[in-house]
Amino acid sequence: MPKRVIATDQAAQPGGPYSQAVVAGDHVYLAGATPVLPDGAWVRGTFAEQARAAFTNLARVAEAAGADLSQAVRVGVYLRDFADFPEMNRIYVEFFGERNLPVRTTLPVALEGFDIEVDAILYTGV
Repeated sequence: MPKRVIATDQAAQPGGPYSQAVVAGDHVYLAGATPVLPDGAWVRGTFAEQARAAFTNLARVAEAAGADLSQAVRVGVYLRDFADFPEMNRIYVEFFGERNLPVRTTLPVALEGFDIEVDAILYTGV
């Protein structure tokens, strides 16, 4: 089965030569989502504002692929400042809930000009 590239104008556009998401079989691979609005404007507010914008972008791309974040099996969270970890966890459950959670890796990374990036893999099979 060939892969299917997903693109939506309801989320931030890719910042380089990559797809917002790719569907391959029963899996949806969501590219890293950052705190950018669909019109290309960066969200420069608090960590919470940036995190909600990044998770919202992830959710909108999942929806464009015919899925949702409840189907996530793996999430990657990349933080500029690991001190934001507790606040990220509070916001994370707004998007992923508190039950039937995916596995997750959270790493501090050298992000330039923004505080968070998130990616995910969704499983849409039965």
